[in-house]
Amino acid sequence: MTQDPGLASWLQLTLTPGLGAAAIRGLLKQFGLPEIILSATRAQLERAAGPAAGQLLNPQGIAAAIERALRWTAESGHAVVTLADATYPRLLLEIPDPPPLLYATGRLDLLGRPALAVVGSRNATAQGVRDAEQFAKSFSAAGLTIVSGLALGIDAAAHRGGLAAEGSTIAVLGTGVDVIYPRQNAELAGSIARAGLLLSEFPLGTPGAAQNFPRRNRLISGLSQGCLVVEAALASGSLITARAAAEQGREVFALPGSIHSPLSKGNHALIKQGAKLVESAEDVLAELTAFRRTGFASTRAAATTAEPPGALLQHMGFDPVDLDSLCVRAGLSAEQVSAELLRLELAGRIATLPGGLYQRLN
Repeated sequence: MTQDPGLASWLQLTLTPGLGAAAIRGLLKQFGLPEIILSATRAQLERAAGPAAGQLLNPQGIAAAIERALRWTAESGHAVVTLADATYPRLLLEIPDPPPLLYATGRLDLLGRPALAVVGSRNATAQGVRDAEQFAKSFSAAGLTIVSGLALGIDAAAHRGGLAAEGSTIAVLGTGVDVIYPRQNAELAGSIARAGLLLSEFPLGTPGAAQNFPRRNRLISGLSQGCLVVEAALASGSLITARAAAEQGREVFALPGSIHSPLSKGNHALIKQGAKLVESAEDVLAELTAFRRTGFASTRAAATTAEPPGALLQHMGFDPVDLDSLCVRAGLSAEQVSAELLRLELAGRIATLPGGLYQRLN
């Protein structure tokens, strides 16, 4: 991936202390690309995003972190993917809080492929580990990329299954992408870096911290068309991923288990709440209506096959137009049109007007 000349500005935006992802997205929406944000006055920045935004004009404290990230990105197999990049996952643009950028090691092409989250307990049973690996291998052979969190137990088994077939796997980390946690999965992480993808929204060097993992979980589900829970206790973090999947409009699946096993109680609770009971890989594949099994990857996701990137401009004249009208013209959902409008706005192709209107600029 060729390094973006504006990457330093993106890094400055995201590494500034106290400036959260929501504030950053607000600044991007109001001003445009980071270079434009950084040319604003302190008063303008603070009016738009609060006192922390003023710190953008004093980058001395983060200069070393920016330089470190730039050096890291220049190495083979490393990349930083920003909201303005064509490789940014389209499904993530449809969730309420997409990260402004992602650090990645490995195969960026996996970000554009159909994916399924497979998650479960760290303290899995032997049967649960076997199920996770076999199910993931079957999904991968059908063309789905397996997304999980590199934890011990079910996650690790799911990654191994994904690596065993064509769909491969994405590991979403709750640390910096250069920090492997837990250390017991270092060898597995190396295999994923070579044949799959390691992904994180956290800055390089970020250690494992409890508050990071729920944030990581919403990306696991956000990258995926559905989420399969293999084994989960009632207090399992996997249920956070399942809830995030449901809130994001993704399919939720669960394997049933023994009524006597504490590691089945979370799954049974999900099934009672409407998750689809799964007994075979075919049960999941049959439900993913946007996925067409071909033996290798290729899918007909409604968001991508109906309109190629940038095609939304063909449906925009130079007169202001509202979101509903664009949805009708393009034959896309509001989420899909909103995602493409964000790309076009960041690229300087459209402007947002008062009253929820959009206007083509060139």
